Amino acid sequence: MNLPVRVGGFGGIDGLRRYLVDERIIAVVDATHPFAAIMPFHAQAACKAEGVPLIAIRRKPWVPRPGDRWRSVLDMQGAVEALGNEPKRVFLTVGRLELPVFADAPRHRYLVRVIEPIGDRLPLHDVTVIQQRGPFHADDEEDLMRREGVEILVTKNSGGDATAGKLIAARRLALPVIMVERPPKPDVEVVEHIDQILPWLVAQGLFVTERGV
Repeated sequence: MNLPVRVGGFGGIDGLRRYLVDERIIAVVDATHPFAAIMPFHAQAACKAEGVPLIAIRRKPWVPRPGDRWRSVLDMQGAVEALGNEPKRVFLTVGRLELPVFADAPRHRYLVRVIEPIGDRLPLHDVTVIQQRGPFHADDEEDLMRREGVEILVTKNSGGDATAGKLIAARRLALPVIMVERPPKPDVEVVEHIDQILPWLVAQGLFVTERGV
């Protein structure tokens, strides 16, 4: 299906308000990443100002299970501090944009998994980079952690099944996990799955479905 796509920012709340008006937007679905910290609030403010219905898709965060050794932190700086002073083999699965802060802890040996090249975002001597895209299965994750001598995992609480295998593997190996929790989100209507959006649009009177064969 060929659909129009807008790439790039809107220019803050005012820019988004103009876009809603100019494009005659009748509803907004916030499908931003769980760690988007600004756009969800801009969407809430712009939609409220222009009277446009808004709903957010937010998948459930991961929660610790029996056997997990999690330490929750609020941000990446907290994750760096939680690593401690003793040198460790650290498995980073936080995305390439979050890597620079770990340069403040050069005593550790890092295994970094990313989708795109990291460039000079973590300019330390002992950094091993794996470029892969999920899903990642628990057995493969366990093999990787054993092979690389991982001692601690650092990850973001994105939720979902595609990358949950690393948590299962860490549990099996009794490895500690530093879990960076999600940033605050605005108080808006929320669903967990994209297949819940069409019924919402129908309920809003914005979309009509035809019944029958």
